Amino acid sequence: MSKKESIRERIESAEDMLASYSSKSKNAKRHFKEGKDFYRSAFQRDRDRIIYSSAFRRLQYKTQVFLIDEADFYRTRLTHTIEVMQHARTLARTLKVNEDLVEVIALAHDIGHTPFGHAGEAELCELMKANGGFNHNLQGLRIVDKLEKRYVDFDGLNLTWEVREGIARHLTAYDKFTSPKEFLRFPQPSIEAQIVSVADELAFLAHDLDDGLRVGLITDDILNESGNLLWKKVFTKAKKEVGSQNKELIYRRSVRHLIEYCNVKVLTQTYENLQKKKVNSCLDIRKLSHPIVGFAKDEIEDFNQLRNILEKEMYQHPNVLLMIEKGREIIRRLFNKFKDKRELLPINVQERIRKNKKEELIYISDYISGMTDRYAMDIYDMIFQPHMKILSQIGRR
Repeated sequence: MSKKESIRERIESAEDMLASYSSKSKNAKRHFKEGKDFYRSAFQRDRDRIIYSSAFRRLQYKTQVFLIDEADFYRTRLTHTIEVMQHARTLARTLKVNEDLVEVIALAHDIGHTPFGHAGEAELCELMKANGGFNHNLQGLRIVDKLEKRYVDFDGLNLTWEVREGIARHLTAYDKFTSPKEFLRFPQPSIEAQIVSVADELAFLAHDLDDGLRVGLITDDILNESGNLLWKKVFTKAKKEVGSQNKELIYRRSVRHLIEYCNVKVLTQTYENLQKKKVNSCLDIRKLSHPIVGFAKDEIEDFNQLRNILEKEMYQHPNVLLMIEKGREIIRRLFNKFKDKRELLPINVQERIRKNKKEELIYISDYISGMTDRYAMDIYDMIFQPHMKILSQIGRR
């Protein structure tokens, strides 16, 4: 490195060794112009901004499947996010695309989630129907563009366009596709954004299966009787390696093999797609009619079947449905109470409403969606439980 060359410039030069269709940090743009950093690329700066944001920290106490007050070893939105990031970086490194961009999109992909998981989002979407509903991807974009307060010159985090695109266009089987017009110029997002979407699907299936097996909501008997070929492959291999005595080890080894198997299949098919489509640039990726990253058609059927088994046996289990209804009821009653008595809202939210009455329900939605499970339950108890002490909670709001 020459005396005049910064560490950032060296990083940018190293990115020239990546695949021609990868995103390059030196080409990244922000809405508000900023000076270059000496030692971090644009995407690395974005990663740090996400990690130090309030919304990211709150993921620690937001539900994945099981409410966080049920036990302390189930996955939360934060542990899920870290696992998605790990899967995504593995795929990105093998495909020789930008790991830094993949990392920050993965870390930010769930930043707009409500408390109580997808059930919380569904309830808030219903409550906000007259105002366009609620979508956690768009809320994530709203958080990084407007709601986070870190700088004097602008609201939000002023992230690069590529990261914002990855948040807005994140798409899995659980997401409804909706995106601001600024990200719809091309049919597809970057290959890095696509990698995070696939990594999210993999993490969701593998790690929710892990939690479900551990708590007993789903068993190997149910999975084996389903005839799912994907599960049969990984379970048979794990049982052969571990022996038939230790079920917990068999389960864990099965999940590990499931992750390995899916990663290999995604990488194999993606390489085949890249060669078949003859892509040479980011623009080539974006112009395609279908995503470049993913499974082959026959393999996605096995994957989807296993996901459907989880949906039926685990997500629709009476105990899980009780937790879902509990979360929805808390959000519903809080929303309606704040709508009727806005003086119960924090002072800063009341001030925003006074300045723009038309956005009242959006501000209430911002407040509720930003809550952790624990905080939402505390506020619920403060309002609706007569014996809950109020003064002891001052300073936590």
